[in-house]
Amino acid sequence: MKRTVDIVISVFLLIIFSPLLIPVIIGLRLTGEGDVWYLQKRIGHLNNEFKIWKFATMLRDSPSMLTGSLTLRDDPRVTLLGKYLRATKINELPQIVNVLTGDMSLVGPRPQMQVDFLAYPHHVQEKIYRVKPGITGLGSIIFRDEEKMISLAGDSPREFYNEIIAPYKGQLELWYQENISFGLDLKILWLTLLVVVFPKLSVQSFFKDLPEAPEEMAVHL
Repeated sequence: MKRTVDIVISVFLLIIFSPLLIPVIIGLRLTGEGDVWYLQKRIGHLNNEFKIWKFATMLRDSPSMLTGSLTLRDDPRVTLLGKYLRATKINELPQIVNVLTGDMSLVGPRPQMQVDFLAYPHHVQEKIYRVKPGITGLGSIIFRDEEKMISLAGDSPREFYNEIIAPYKGQLELWYQENISFGLDLKILWLTLLVVVFPKLSVQSFFKDLPEAPEEMAVHL
């Protein structure tokens, strides 16, 4: 059922967004370093690696610069057009290809790079990708301003991510697995659209019995 819904909605989205995708492709080709696509290895279903598709929004050597896989607010590695694509989440639209090929679902845990996957507690690593990763998900909408949170960590962004963000994000994704349903997926898809339009919207109240956020980040959620 979920796979069928993923395919139907993905094809519909490709048709709807085609007029938008073409100008973005042209804009990326003419700006920054001229790269249009960004393919990166991520951990996916049953902890198998796959390549995720995104629009290129950062400098080509970004993974080996500054904070590595962590992106900060006003990160100098992000291109001018990339800032707009990231703010509107348009940079994530090419992952529709990943959905159509079966590597991802529309809704699920966000697939992580190896270094960030290892930041999850061990018991989370064993369980998190028992369902396919998603373009959006509970963790995605709650941590939609993760770049700002990491930026406020001062001189130790990696430590803050590993010790505060990753454990809580893992709890949220396990909660999603325990409560997964067609209705929950529809709610997450709808809230994804809402937080793009209203970025300051608090989404926690739309879900019951969510794990409590650590004090260090509760003020930012």
